[in-house]
Amino acid sequence: MKLRLLNSLLLLVSTSLFSPVGAQTKYIAAVDEYVPAPGQFVNTMPETTADDTPETVAQKCTECLANGAGVLVTLGAWGGYLTFHFDHPVANVPGQMDFYIAGNANINGSEAGIVMVSQDVNGNHLPDDPWYELAGSADQDSIDKVDYGYVLTYTRQGDLTDVPWTDTLGGSGKVPRNGFHNQEYFPLWLGDELTFSGTRLPTNARNTSASGQNWLLSALRYGYVDNRPNADSLSSSFNLDWAVDPLTRQPVVLTHADFFRVYTALNQVCGWIGETSTEVSGAEDLHLEASLAYAAGIVPYVALPTQHTEHLYDFQGRRVSNIPGTQSPHSLSPKTPRSPGLYILNGKKYIYK
Repeated sequence: MKLRLLNSLLLLVSTSLFSPVGAQTKYIAAVDEYVPAPGQFVNTMPETTADDTPETVAQKCTECLANGAGVLVTLGAWGGYLTFHFDHPVANVPGQMDFYIAGNANINGSEAGIVMVSQDVNGNHLPDDPWYELAGSADQDSIDKVDYGYVLTYTRQGDLTDVPWTDTLGGSGKVPRNGFHNQEYFPLWLGDELTFSGTRLPTNARNTSASGQNWLLSALRYGYVDNRPNADSLSSSFNLDWAVDPLTRQPVVLTHADFFRVYTALNQVCGWIGETSTEVSGAEDLHLEASLAYAAGIVPYVALPTQHTEHLYDFQGRRVSNIPGTQSPHSLSPKTPRSPGLYILNGKKYIYK
């Protein structure tokens, strides 16, 4: 009778943890911050005015992106960013992509944006804890061509004028106006000066016409938003295992992420096309059930840790000295076992797939 009761309890726990609960979905729940750099689509995607506040523009972006709405939000030129969260932490499932972010890239039209992630370490439900960058292919493909810790400042000179910028490397330039977009390019609710810091990717644009302007913006191999068409779901997906310190580039081990940030990573102007600006049209948790399990206190590891297995128990409270597929009773192999289930190790619950 006791064994049957424990089995029933285990089934109830498993069913509740691995089924979507209430309003929880795989889509963005809300936008926390919207701080675009100047750009030709700023103040129109979404539509904003000088009467807006950081809170009202964040709500406008939420209406564009939450629950799979799929309405484009522009981030403007280099550094402009958007911060959002889901209604649950997104778990890091080893060996799998963890989340997807959509933009509006097309073939030879990469406007690559960098992804950063953060955990709510202080528990205040605000994106004010340390941020980590998800390193993309430029770290291997463009050695000595990527600027880490890059800082750039935009200054508004007046209404409806080009927006000049200067950077900490001695560079300068401007976000130029064009004849296609007549509104103010500087975000109207953010004063007259904006400073951004982060990683600047090497320029990817080239004019292939000798007599006119035919601009091609080459895609990077992986790791960036708005880099390849949304239909290329793998190239638009991201892995929390890519997390690094943004300055030292040292790997950071994350079990999950609570907040997500995307910022424009290219600082370039392409003739009549104008400045390169990352756009975002939505995001999805790629393994909702595992993330909900993590939120409930179960850690979704593909393989269990390899140390202290003398403290490994199943959900019926029985000590487990060995699992088929492992090498020895006291040293669990990192390879995928043949006995999936729920286990307790050192007081933590694990999904053993």
